[in-house]
Amino acid sequence: MTKSYPTPEAAILVAVDIAKDHNEVLIELRHNHRRRFRVANTLEEYERLFAYLRQFDTPALFGFEATGNYHRPLAYFLHARGFELRLIPTMALARTREAMHNSWDKNDPKDAQVILHMLKTGLSQTWHDPLVSGTNDAQELSKTHHQVTLARTRVWHRLRNHYFPLYFPEIEHFIRSDHSDWLIQLLLRFPTPGSITSLATEDFAAQAWSLVGRKVHKAALLAEIHAAAQHSIALPVPPDGAAVAMLRLVLEEYLMLGRMRESIAQQAEIILASNPDRRRLMTVPGVGPLTALTILAEAGDLRRFAHYRQFLKFCGMSLSTQQSGRFRGISRLSKYGTRGCARRSGWRPRPRCACAKTVCAASSIVTFVLTRWMPICAARGIARSLPSSRVSSMD
Repeated sequence: MTKSYPTPEAAILVAVDIAKDHNEVLIELRHNHRRRFRVANTLEEYERLFAYLRQFDTPALFGFEATGNYHRPLAYFLHARGFELRLIPTMALARTREAMHNSWDKNDPKDAQVILHMLKTGLSQTWHDPLVSGTNDAQELSKTHHQVTLARTRVWHRLRNHYFPLYFPEIEHFIRSDHSDWLIQLLLRFPTPGSITSLATEDFAAQAWSLVGRKVHKAALLAEIHAAAQHSIALPVPPDGAAVAMLRLVLEEYLMLGRMRESIAQQAEIILASNPDRRRLMTVPGVGPLTALTILAEAGDLRRFAHYRQFLKFCGMSLSTQQSGRFRGISRLSKYGTRGCARRSGWRPRPRCACAKTVCAASSIVTFVLTRWMPICAARGIARSLPSSRVSSMD
């Protein structure tokens, strides 16, 4: 996906199998002499490992597999001490382990041996620390925004699949989109048809007028809601009962999650306001503030990709084809890569025929971004890697 670098011959190779509490460390010194450590995730253990490696005059090269977020503190500690770090791809590690040991057995010492082998053969990638590269805040904002959005969607589905069919089925006819905040405000004030029919049509319209917001034919809309409540088949629950209290609780949760999303978007706007890459990304048609935030958070510095196809592979949106002899399978999205960029790029499970269109659209976006940066691309030779037809079309 990114540019790979050969392993220095004179370096001390250190393979680390990351775990939550303890890390298996395998060190290969000169003349293939090896030594094992078990390093706990504490500062004292990190300092002990650093003191052991400092006694040698030879630089050390670390290789590790990304395991959740447990590798981040150790990677930052080692980077701060001046060590070079390499990332071992998870899929490549699993396949190499099966090929070396002819078994699906997996344990920490065996993984450390495989990591050391891949480190020696150069099958590794350069580690980019988000905190060092300045993308850690953007990552936290992007991931939190995604989780809040998922929670808000789950609450919305709970309302439509459970509460509305029981306590106000007719309200479904007035749902225009999945972002009907005015409807949530209205139901928070009038949660059941009984609370609406207890008022006359004019009184209900007067009390609900400010809740509906700016709508065309607002009076007619409120009159339709009042008429639907009069002929409702909802369960006759008391307005002060526990069922209505739980409904109001879920409605308040939905509004709270919406306010959290807006707050995160505002923080992202403040943090990335002076970022030139964000401004360049937003010149691409279809790329908004949240999409630009996700791309910068997941990919970091886009200049480290020498070709737009490397960025597609990084996002898991490259085409892969299974071929053997006369058989040639249908090209599909590989989906091996970071999920954030693919999610924000609009990828969804689609029919097979749409895969090529999705990849072409994504590659056009990346090509458009790279050609916007012609001075930088020309300096690094990126422009020569781009298809000539697309480069000329973006001028």
